[in-house]
Amino acid sequence: MKGIVLAGGAGSRLHPITQAVSKQLLPVYDKPMIYYPLSVLMLAGIRDVLIITTPHDRDQFERLLGDGGQWGCSIEYAVQPSPDGLAQAFLIGAEFLAGDSAALVLGDNIFYGHGLGGQLQSAAGSIADGVGCVLFGYQVSDPERYGVAVLDDAGALTDIEEKPDQPRSDLAITGLYFYDSSVVERAARLTPSPRGELEITDLNRTYLEDAQAELVDLGRGTAWLDTGTHDSLLDAAQFVQVLQHRQGITIACLEEVAMRCGYITPAQAIEVADAMGKSTYAEYLRRVATAFAGGRH
Repeated sequence: MKGIVLAGGAGSRLHPITQAVSKQLLPVYDKPMIYYPLSVLMLAGIRDVLIITTPHDRDQFERLLGDGGQWGCSIEYAVQPSPDGLAQAFLIGAEFLAGDSAALVLGDNIFYGHGLGGQLQSAAGSIADGVGCVLFGYQVSDPERYGVAVLDDAGALTDIEEKPDQPRSDLAITGLYFYDSSVVERAARLTPSPRGELEITDLNRTYLEDAQAELVDLGRGTAWLDTGTHDSLLDAAQFVQVLQHRQGITIACLEEVAMRCGYITPAQAIEVADAMGKSTYAEYLRRVATAFAGGRH
């Protein structure tokens, strides 16, 4: 399975701060926003990643992330000239995917939870075992703002409602999607919606109509945060700050994720930390990598 991070768009709801820098490069407390969705893909066992961004932001992402080798991953880049819908990511990334299954994560979504890695790997395993599409649901108080999952009494996904006036459930479909190798072909068959976009909900419905869509309820132990507004960006930063200070951890420390997944060695992680200097991020990474090397993890 390969991964795609969709990090395009104008970020107009965050103007004026996004007039000079991509939204996904803004800091969420102590690290760039894009670190968070990247960590999700890495936790799912995905090491080949495509970053889709705007033409004028691509160079900034490349300077930040490079080729991904420092995390034992491979990162490539592509551009989305105009925001023509989330499902367009698979047309842009068709050559990168080259017939493989795919995970798409939105660049402004943050996921955190103790059992998240296991849920992600299980979902990737379901795709490998023949399931066409795995979506992730999250209980919200305002489901009318989202695509909503409708389940039957057995918990099977039966319908997807897009921003319904009278939601039939409170399970919002998050910005994380796992698909089989037919996703590019399915995306190519979509027609633009009335707003001129290739809608991700329409793509998901093609799987649902073929009885090939499943939903994973992330549950109460997981946090899902969207950072598309000034308030939600601040909320996300405060969430990360409180959790990190309280537990003494760093969320979405990519080097730590890579080390714990076996993509890089503790020595490589320490080397990266030393190159960063005396930042709190570097100090944390050096500490956990040293402990990991000594078998204290």
